[in-house]
Amino acid sequence: MILVTGGAGYIGSHLVRRLVAAGEQVRALVRDRASVEREGRLPETGVEIVGLDVRSPAGLTQAMQGVRTVIHTVAIAIEKGGQRYEITNYQGTVNVVTAAKGAGVRRFIHLSQLGADPNLRYRFLASKGRAQAYVAASGLDWTSFRPSVVWGPEDEFANTFARLVPFTPLIFPIVGGAKSRFEPLWVEDLVTCVIKVLGDKSTFGQEYELGGPEVLTLEQIERRTLQAVGARRVFVRLPLPALRLVVALMELTLPSPPVTRSLLELLAVPNVTKTNNIARFVPQPRAFTSENIAPYMRLFRPAATLARYFAR
Repeated sequence: MILVTGGAGYIGSHLVRRLVAAGEQVRALVRDRASVEREGRLPETGVEIVGLDVRSPAGLTQAMQGVRTVIHTVAIAIEKGGQRYEITNYQGTVNVVTAAKGAGVRRFIHLSQLGADPNLRYRFLASKGRAQAYVAASGLDWTSFRPSVVWGPEDEFANTFARLVPFTPLIFPIVGGAKSRFEPLWVEDLVTCVIKVLGDKSTFGQEYELGGPEVLTLEQIERRTLQAVGARRVFVRLPLPALRLVVALMELTLPSPPVTRSLLELLAVPNVTKTNNIARFVPQPRAFTSENIAPYMRLFRPAATLARYFAR
């Protein structure tokens, strides 16, 4: 049995589907079981859905019974609805590791973050860094992945630009400068990496930085996104103080803003690998191109975008 925390989330749901397709028995930990079952986000068969919140240790050890491997994916990039980086990203990881050890589970795979460091002043990256440090000191047979931004149908990165297109009919802001660089990694390539290390003892105690096949600036990502949705705009570079003001207003007016000031700060941190390990697991990683992202980005509708940003 493999347990996936955040089993109905962006990366977790892709993992669960691939594991089930490979014939694995999967237990998916989700916060709201009723919602997941109602919306059909996971396969109808082959998955045991357990409703638990990793922010609380209650019930986690019991959920680990019969499990041989834990894949921990739970993390938040935006704080909202009472969720905080330290509680979800760090303490949630502590709770899952403690429960795994309590249940006698040895194998632990952790999805960390490129650039995560407990000593940084950026709270998101610091929380992820503290979580990784705890995993590394756990004594478990752990493997950690540090991916750059992950793109795909449910991502909260490039899709944000696509959703904003209907609300920017003439101009489109260029966010970030030349230092805002990324190696966009396709979600299914990340899943392939995780699956390949499941029983590979040579990966125990190892951290792998992962990126896609190209290094792109944020401007290049924006331009490819607009090309994918067939939109033509005049691109205007906004100075960082102006961006901070816009984002601050969004935080004040929207219950679920697409960007926060804490995320905006991360543009100062290059999201590029020092050593890209993707080739070890995926010989031909999928590139972030207009052709590859167009099929799902063209499905976004203005009404759905507004409902998303005003949802609590």
